[in-house]
Amino acid sequence: MPEIDIVVSEVGPRDGLQSIARTMPTEAKVRWITALAAAGLPEIEVGSFVHAGRLPQMADTAEVMQAAIELSDVTILALVPNLRGAQRAFAAGTPKLTVPVSASRLHSQSNVGMTPEQAVEDVARMCALRDSLPAGQRPGIEVGISTAFGCTLEGTIDEAWVIALAEKVARAGADSVGLSDTTGSGNPAQVRRMFKALKRALGDRAGGGHFHNTRGQGLANVVAALEADVTTFDASQGGLGGCPYAPGATGNVVTEDLVFLLEAMGLRTGIDLDRLIAARAIVAEALPGEPLYGHVPDAGLPKGFRTASDQRNAA
Repeated sequence: MPEIDIVVSEVGPRDGLQSIARTMPTEAKVRWITALAAAGLPEIEVGSFVHAGRLPQMADTAEVMQAAIELSDVTILALVPNLRGAQRAFAAGTPKLTVPVSASRLHSQSNVGMTPEQAVEDVARMCALRDSLPAGQRPGIEVGISTAFGCTLEGTIDEAWVIALAEKVARAGADSVGLSDTTGSGNPAQVRRMFKALKRALGDRAGGGHFHNTRGQGLANVVAALEADVTTFDASQGGLGGCPYAPGATGNVVTEDLVFLLEAMGLRTGIDLDRLIAARAIVAEALPGEPLYGHVPDAGLPKGFRTASDQRNAA
């Protein structure tokens, strides 16, 4: 794999597709994920091990996982909402799990049917199950603190509580804990402040940022998080996605725009922008008429644009 400065984690095949009423055919999902990996995405979230009755769009996650883990030079992960989902993920050979733990009590009940404290206990059980596996077969477990910057159901979320919850999750055994702006409520000053607090609390176990562009703050929040030394960011191709259990939560940060931003700033992502933009065609074909967003795909790359690697080689 090429040397990179920032990990862009593509969440479109999970976060994006779960918010669309239609279901992308399994074959198309696999083609899309394969194209994303070929474009150089270092990490791809391919699905969610959730009950098919809640999210029928994710019913084929085990099948998609089997195809995805055959890809090289990419970390494959899936979301799990609870211990049962983790058990299914382990059985499918999932290399890395991501678990949402909401700071909002109302969103937590709506999303996973548990209080935040119960969700932390569930994470502890997942980590105990992981630790019972043979040393070479233990998947990574990351946690994202959902609604960390505000909630459409509950309103303002106390920042001290968010950091305290992150500490509880870390003590439960999570490898890393990041912050998620599930409802697009955050602003750059808040993002910078909270990620600095997270780093002080967790050190190297402080994780990445998951931002939504609901109110147009997505990329501004990314820059603020960069200033707080965050090195991993979620994004969704075409800006697909949102949380079905948080009213008004729309629009993940667009992967294409994020990669352009980072590369233009001299930060290496290892991603080929032309191949990334070309992968949109698979989504458009499989989900005809579905809106796809992104300024870079619409405007194209600036004349003379050079990647961060090109910039460094020329220096």
